[in-house]
Amino acid sequence: MPLEELLQGIWARRWPVALAAALLLGFGAALILVWPRYYVAQAMVAPAETSGVATSTLMSPTPLLQGGLLDNRPGGNFGIYLDALRAPEAAAMLARDTDLLAHLTELRGAGPFGALRRAFGWRIEADLDDAETWLERRFAATQGIATTTVTLTLEHRGRAAALDALRRLHALAEAKVRADLTDQARQRIAAIQARLAAERDLFQRNALFELLAAQQRIALVLAAEEAVAARLVSAPMVEIRPSLPNRPLLLVLLAVAAPLAALLGAACLVLLRGPVRSWQYELPIGRQGYGAAD
Repeated sequence: MPLEELLQGIWARRWPVALAAALLLGFGAALILVWPRYYVAQAMVAPAETSGVATSTLMSPTPLLQGGLLDNRPGGNFGIYLDALRAPEAAAMLARDTDLLAHLTELRGAGPFGALRRAFGWRIEADLDDAETWLERRFAATQGIATTTVTLTLEHRGRAAALDALRRLHALAEAKVRADLTDQARQRIAAIQARLAAERDLFQRNALFELLAAQQRIALVLAAEEAVAARLVSAPMVEIRPSLPNRPLLLVLLAVAAPLAALLGAACLVLLRGPVRSWQYELPIGRQGYGAAD
């Protein structure tokens, strides 16, 4: 079909197109305005090796920062810290120490899906799997483009609950790294001391004493350092007003998308049915035909 006929067909259906665009805009705007909003708690962290005293350098002969110039992936204790934030233990901690399960149960029982679950006898009470799914969807760790900092964000419908959950996650991950390193240092110290008690060679004993001093230094650093894996560049904070979803941006995008969708539908209809012909052009032909038959 030529472009001119396509445009004429759309113009002939301009009022239905305008009505469809208005209906789409109104329906979409209603959904956006009634959609639940979330508070975003945010904190900025950096590897402990990049600020203050290089903890990893004191705990081992070489720093634990891995990778080259093109590899900016977090490694060492900081990488373990980031993984611990999303671990099942983190979801279990939130389910145990906060009201996350009660909140998820309330969400599962609300709305039309809640009525559907009750009608079919489906499970409404949230469990640990639901907590893990919620943490995976609502928590994010975004690495800075030009820096080594990582921004932690957590979404929650409750303002105080969002801040409390983010603080607990940071404390859990930091404590896990500290506990693992402390247990490792204690086991090494015990093994070296047991070996020293049985070793009689002078040169071997000197080497063992050096290893023992290194492990004792690790234990001392772990006891003295406030942050072993991640240092807080910006303490956890939460916004005053909920920001997700971004209603103004969604409304602007909807105002652009609704007319385009209506025009696209009209164009498809014109291509399927052909252009609309006016009765002023078809009636004379019909009358001439009937007149000729009479």
